[in-house]
Amino acid sequence: MTILAAGGRLTTHILDTATGRPAAGVKITLHAIGADGQAQLVSTHVTNADGRCDQPILSGASLQTGVYELVFEIGDYFRASGTPLAEPAFLDRIPIRFGLCDAGAHYHVPLLVSPYGYSTYRGS
Repeated sequence: MTILAAGGRLTTHILDTATGRPAAGVKITLHAIGADGQAQLVSTHVTNADGRCDQPILSGASLQTGVYELVFEIGDYFRASGTPLAEPAFLDRIPIRFGLCDAGAHYHVPLLVSPYGYSTYRGS
């Protein structure tokens, strides 16, 4: 059991809707977006067998208000799983840009994905 520091946290998970299974082994990068619109790499993660990261992407004092972007390397996941893809793939890298306005809240950004479509929402 992991005890989280005081404050909020940012988590994600990925579900491959074509197979109905969690998407394991997906590389995810988190970027902070500055006031000038420039992205700065904050951290890199890989999903586990449950399609989740082993630890929160951000938590405690590391989670600050602002604009962030998660980039999911989903094309590599589909290629590794043997899913036939056109070249170039319709979906390869999926960026999701979002704002965090409460450093004490839990933000969950799930990704539901297939080779030809995806959706996301603020989860719990």
